[in-house]
Amino acid sequence: MKLADPCGCFPTGRHYPGIAHLIQVRAVGVAEEFDAGDAWVDLPVAFLDTETTGTDPKVNRIIEVGIVIGRGAEVVERRNWLINPGVPIPPESTEVHQITDEMVADKPSFGEVVGEILAVLAGKVPAAYNASFDRAFLRNEVERCGALGNNLGGDLPPAVRSDVTWIDPLVFAREFYKGQGESRALGAVAERLGISLDNAHRATDDAEAALEVLYAFSRDSRMPDTYAALVQEQRRLGRLQQEAQRFWRK
Repeated sequence: MKLADPCGCFPTGRHYPGIAHLIQVRAVGVAEEFDAGDAWVDLPVAFLDTETTGTDPKVNRIIEVGIVIGRGAEVVERRNWLINPGVPIPPESTEVHQITDEMVADKPSFGEVVGEILAVLAGKVPAAYNASFDRAFLRNEVERCGALGNNLGGDLPPAVRSDVTWIDPLVFAREFYKGQGESRALGAVAERLGISLDNAHRATDDAEAALEVLYAFSRDSRMPDTYAALVQEQRRLGRLQQEAQRFWRK
């Protein structure tokens, strides 16, 4: 019996005639709205930052959302929402972001503004500094108000799709400043790069500073140029950093 040629997608190892043009390979984590080979700096990037009642996205709530849109290394739009979480804001959280119960008492709930937030995120590459934090909070709030099920009549934006990787400058900061013994916190990295962050721990200010950090990194020769390459390099570095963290915990 003749064994199948191991190369290719079919038992013979050869593409069937007439359908090869239908076979597409997409890089893992890349949003389908964009060409993977495009320069990422030219794509619309939505940097999102949240301020919250605590650090656990399963039980704590968002009280502020800031989104800053960049394209071509320029800020093109800023949006901000103060949100009534429906629960008291703990004093230790207020100490961080200076947002009080009185400031959000007359503000809408997340469910009342979720449509606006998703509309701003639609058609944008999602990004955040320490993205796992903001992504988890956004996802949980969207789930709580049922927007994932009906999405208010539209397609889900990349930011709330599980198959899309959020761009995270923190991953690159950890790599670029590896072994230097300096903080990789957003404020410290921004200061190192000469980026202003006068109102730290407020959502829009943090989002804009993170966007500027990413654009500053784009001038580093170690930074990939294309969208797909950026995503894949971030995923590679992220895996290495997780492995290193597990090693040091042992």
